[in-house]
Amino acid sequence: MKMLNAAILILVLFYPSLSTEWPTHTVCKENNLEIYYKSCDPVQDFALSIDGCSNILTNTFNIRAAMVLRQNIKELSMDINLIINGKSILAYSQKLCEPNGRRFIFCGKKKGEHIYYEGPVTLGIHEIPQGEYTVSVKLYNGDHLTVACADFTIKNK
Repeated sequence: MKMLNAAILILVLFYPSLSTEWPTHTVCKENNLEIYYKSCDPVQDFALSIDGCSNILTNTFNIRAAMVLRQNIKELSMDINLIINGKSILAYSQKLCEPNGRRFIFCGKKKGEHIYYEGPVTLGIHEIPQGEYTVSVKLYNGDHLTVACADFTIKNK
């Protein structure tokens, strides 16, 4: 019986590392617009929600995001790629945190700390063309270690 309990415990402890794919989460689904995301970090998922699809097309909308940090954020950079039909057609990079600047509330946070943000975000999007798009977002620290990674699927019918 002890062997069975030990085997079950080992399976439970190592099962998350056997699966490298997180579930697809629905951000919003209204009328003709649907937005989904999946973490592309094999070790960690995160939580994200918005007040509604229609709010994205306004100048500013509210989000809620949460995660536990696996890496320190002394420096933080973001890479965004717009992918259509499997081809990257637009790439954008921006430094979000620098060692001497605290531009965002999560700059300077340490490994193991919780990040929770609830508030406004401005994307400057006024129209989403019809079609299906993938937007890949990767956040990495100064050591080029992944802090967060997600692939967003946007469907506008």
